[in-house]
Amino acid sequence: MAHGIVDVARAAGVSTATVSRALRGLPNVTESTRERVRRVAEELGYVASPSASSLASGQTRTIGLLTPWVSQWFFAHVLEGAERALRAEGFNALLHTFEVAHRPRRVELDPGTLRRRVDGVLVVGLPLERAEIAGLDALGYPLVFVGPGTPGHAVVGLDDEDVAEQAVAHLTGLGHRVIGHISGEPDDVLAWSPGVRRERGWRASMRRRGLPTDPGLTAHEGFDVAGGRASVHRLLDARPDITAVFAASDEMALGAVLGCRDRGLRVPEDVSVIGVDGIEIGEHLGLTTLVQDPGDQGATAATMLLELITGAPVPSEVVFEATLVERGSTAPPRD
Repeated sequence: MAHGIVDVARAAGVSTATVSRALRGLPNVTESTRERVRRVAEELGYVASPSASSLASGQTRTIGLLTPWVSQWFFAHVLEGAERALRAEGFNALLHTFEVAHRPRRVELDPGTLRRRVDGVLVVGLPLERAEIAGLDALGYPLVFVGPGTPGHAVVGLDDEDVAEQAVAHLTGLGHRVIGHISGEPDDVLAWSPGVRRERGWRASMRRRGLPTDPGLTAHEGFDVAGGRASVHRLLDARPDITAVFAASDEMALGAVLGCRDRGLRVPEDVSVIGVDGIEIGEHLGLTTLVQDPGDQGATAATMLLELITGAPVPSEVVFEATLVERGSTAPPRD
């Protein structure tokens, strides 16, 4: 099997962008790192593909970026990482955003708006319907997903079920037994959506431990602070005996903390809260979380897309790890 740039990056312990710079003789790479990358590439038999920026002049040198938001933390960092990797290769980004809200339902993607305007498409955190993905495939451009992506396409992201397992393991290790879960939009039912996968992981982890997963322990009001706040009120209305909440994002977790305070509950004395992401403000607010690196995910996905444009092989899936960082928002439950 041919090795690609992602394999070299992992073996050398650097990012795909660093591999690209090192093998092309670009600046901002130490000589020791450059030599290590070259040695690993030689051992794996990897030959750098032609620079995407030097392809035929008839190409657009533009990549389409499709995403729900640019203001939320995860999306902003993925886009920044992707844009930097594209700029290093002389590519521009054509941004399309889609307001994802269950009232009203978002506008369906029209692939025709990208025809003859881009050389490839990067989908960031946007759960697309099968018909929409088929429409993108019909354009004939390379396609890479960050977050929700379907089998048969290159996907970069977390193992969302493992993320849920880590969260549940942390909370049950502290002694919690009634653990609620708050996730994304109520009409998000696509099997490849991170919100759906994290809820599936939560259910599986709870059931393995013989713990309850009844409907009153889940709520879906949106991947933001307001959604987390509303969701935790729904949970506590249905199950006032909840002692811990696993939120599918840090922004939702911060909303859950606010919702607990609305009801006169203290975090973590009355309710423990854990999130996913690693947003910067979470450290200042003492939020326990599972930290990921969305900037590196964006750069990796963009580099893979440029590799596809030049005909180089890329893996079908690149899985990043999330690391538990325990802070002050989780503690053992009160007797």
